[in-house]
Amino acid sequence: MTLPNQTDVLLVGLGPVGAALANLLGQHGVNVLAIDKATEVFRAPRAIALDNEALRVLQMCGVQDGDIDTVAIPEVRMHSPHFGFYSRANTAGALDGHPKLVTFYQPQLEEVLRRKLAGHASVQVALGCDLLGFEQDASGVQARVQGPNGTQQVVSARYIVGADGANSLVRRLLGLDFKGKTYAEDWLVVDARQVPQPIDHVEFICDPQRPTPHMVAPGNRQRWEFKLQPGETREEMERPETVRRLLAPWSQGQEIDIERVAVYRFHARVADTFQVNRAFLVGDAAHITPPFVGQGLVAGLRDVANLGWKLAWVTQGRARADLLQSYSRERQPHAREMIDLAQFMGRLVMPGNAIQAWLTHGAMKILSSIPRVKDLFENLEIKPANQFKVGCFLRGKSGAGLVRGGQLPQGWVRSLADRAHALSDDALGQGLMLVGFGVDPAASLPPDVRQQWQLAGGRFLRITPRGCPANEASVPTWEDLDNSFGSHKVPAGWVAVVRPDRVVMADGPLAAAQQLARQSLALLHAA
Repeated sequence: MTLPNQTDVLLVGLGPVGAALANLLGQHGVNVLAIDKATEVFRAPRAIALDNEALRVLQMCGVQDGDIDTVAIPEVRMHSPHFGFYSRANTAGALDGHPKLVTFYQPQLEEVLRRKLAGHASVQVALGCDLLGFEQDASGVQARVQGPNGTQQVVSARYIVGADGANSLVRRLLGLDFKGKTYAEDWLVVDARQVPQPIDHVEFICDPQRPTPHMVAPGNRQRWEFKLQPGETREEMERPETVRRLLAPWSQGQEIDIERVAVYRFHARVADTFQVNRAFLVGDAAHITPPFVGQGLVAGLRDVANLGWKLAWVTQGRARADLLQSYSRERQPHAREMIDLAQFMGRLVMPGNAIQAWLTHGAMKILSSIPRVKDLFENLEIKPANQFKVGCFLRGKSGAGLVRGGQLPQGWVRSLADRAHALSDDALGQGLMLVGFGVDPAASLPPDVRQQWQLAGGRFLRITPRGCPANEASVPTWEDLDNSFGSHKVPAGWVAVVRPDRVVMADGPLAAAQQLARQSLALLHAA
């Protein structure tokens, strides 16, 4: 295998996070060399949960409905040996165009993402290749790569991204601490098919003697995670007879097709920073999240949505390299918040002993009768919003329902040009967007500002209320079919600058469009 001597981005690791980033970069035409020491997709299921935010990032990567099999989860139930059913999280319905929570089959997702890479001429994939080391300076990165036949080659890149998992070589070569906690409990994960007792939700059996999360998955699969008791060993727990004994309450005396059995220990860790000069970390290389809120892979997908467009804008001369410094500033705080939430939920649903269980679950059952507390848990209000405190956006409140540094809502829209229906992210496309709500956002821009905007990869779009007559406009116009951008979110006559990762960069009334465009361009060139 002959590798290119030069590339814009050397991507180390082609799991789901790395493959998603490669697709995002490929959509922008960035030259990418993606390497992975494995030659095939790992066939056993690992990550199992995706939320609406993760599905939205996969939509940005080109993954469409039907590309992967999913099971929508209507609720997450908590069961106590002392109090029975005592709490729940309502995950039914959709948010921003996607189900709030689904389970999926990771090998299938990885295969879909890798197949889509074939459509990007700027992306080259090299399997069976291992990173040996790299150095970086002001001019770029020099990486030593070993091919499948043992030959070594130096690859020059402008940037390197470590998507190489929890034991990331990229992170270790950067000398970064991976601070946090490794929990002193082992868990047995069992994936099985053809289980005679069906389930359509996720349940936590919160028995302090043997805590057990249990969930449905695509392909007639179910997953259990059994906490090991003191003195139990990996070898003992992975024996077929032990697995059959643990699954006896669900097997009803029938044989179950066991797909995967493995003992693991979970972690809560965050790297000191997600960037060192020209090197970046994404996914488990940057942070590891305990499994109690299903945010491990989701957090990695948030990383690549944030980093991908910034690498594209910088490598293609649309923004200064300073823009890349906003990646770690934006992503690290939210990653920490999600890890804190996972640890908190772990303490709530998996207390260490019977007394703690009785007190914790009893308190949760009582507090669940208080409407405000009930909303925090049942309606997922306890989940930290994916919005930034600092970064590449204009600070301050806008006076509308949008949040600068937060996500633009997504809904169904219809093109006034050809009556085609689409989710609004697909209408926005991959560019930097100046969106007008009921107004033409480009109408009042001087020619020089319009030209600067377009040179920076900017485009224009108008979204109008459903059924309202749309006057002629110089920009593509879409009709809001489900009121996702109604007056409860955005006043009529409002404009917003939306980044390619769907983050609101700036917003205000139409009269401020010229100022907002100039300020946003200034951020890109001096972020």
